[in-house]
Amino acid sequence: MANKKSYIPGACNIGPEEIKMRMSAGWIGLIVTLILGEALMYLPISPWTRLVVFVPATIAALGFLQAAFQFCVAFGMNGLFNVSNEVGKTETISQKEYRKKDQQKAVQIIVYAVMLGVLVALGFVYA
Repeated sequence: MANKKSYIPGACNIGPEEIKMRMSAGWIGLIVTLILGEALMYLPISPWTRLVVFVPATIAALGFLQAAFQFCVAFGMNGLFNVSNEVGKTETISQKEYRKKDQQKAVQIIVYAVMLGVLVALGFVYA
């Protein structure tokens, strides 16, 4: 089957196989978040200690958001893209304006993921 994805600066920098990897990372992060958060609920510790779920929750959010946006944060920050059907096969972006668009998109996704991580962590604190 032919690859129908193409690189679009600031919008799409990964193809189907890379998207699957980001989705898997999202699911793993979510599972870790739920297990860790639930375990911490039963320990005789301060509810504020549950803020540690911020880390896996943010990882989960990063994975899901990158898959949804079809955009890899690391690639965006480093001027790379991979819209092929082969994981790890990156190409370099030489156009300065494309790199800037990609970096802006990467920062946007990071901010969204951190905000979601904070919300989830606070949810466990106040549960």
